[in-house]
Amino acid sequence: MATFVLIHGAWHGGWCWERVTPLLVAKGHRVIAPDLPGMGADLREHGSDPLGDWTDFVAELATSAGEPVILVGHSLGGVVISEVAERVPEAIDRLVYLTAFLLRSGQSLADVANRYPDIGPGPALRPAEVDGEVIVDPHQAVGIFYNAMSADDAQAAVDRLVAQPVAAFTKPVTLTAERFGRVPRVYVEATDDRAISLEMQREMQAALPCDTVITLKCDHSPFYSAVPELAEALLTLAD
Repeated sequence: MATFVLIHGAWHGGWCWERVTPLLVAKGHRVIAPDLPGMGADLREHGSDPLGDWTDFVAELATSAGEPVILVGHSLGGVVISEVAERVPEAIDRLVYLTAFLLRSGQSLADVANRYPDIGPGPALRPAEVDGEVIVDPHQAVGIFYNAMSADDAQAAVDRLVAQPVAAFTKPVTLTAERFGRVPRVYVEATDDRAISLEMQREMQAALPCDTVITLKCDHSPFYSAVPELAEALLTLAD
């Protein structure tokens, strides 16, 4: 049995794993798929360092799991899991970047995204009600995040998106070869992603190579658009 900790990306919550989780559990594995603090249905206010708060939160989940976990990060969740690996490498069996931001030390998510300003949600961002937070224009979100699934599924996901603190995009990661670098890395790339293009995904992999690369033909949200394929990919890692 393996323990999977599934970390969602920006604007999302733990709800996004709802179709993958049962397939992993059915094979005897344990799954932890939380809302990051202040995201999803977690209504607490964001502090000045949301990325640091999320790192603390996930590091505690990993260390209390009772065994090294398979730590999966989607999109922005990739930034979180990298920081967690730097904090508690002994608590992680491997890192899985699911069409995620795989940053080198000193980089922020914005550094990578700004090299491709016409790709992803950037042009669709709008100020949220809380100062320092942004939302994605719901009329554009389907085409960015959910372009390879049914219209009903896509709309249901859009309806659950929440505001996102900008500070999580702009804070650089601090990683070392001695800690983060000792944890095996897997990248699951998405060929039809319009939020993080395949070119961008492969640029990050080239800069920070992974031990294994798995390719899925899907959009930015394989937890809806490629559920069996994603579950199978994760199960092979548990084996």
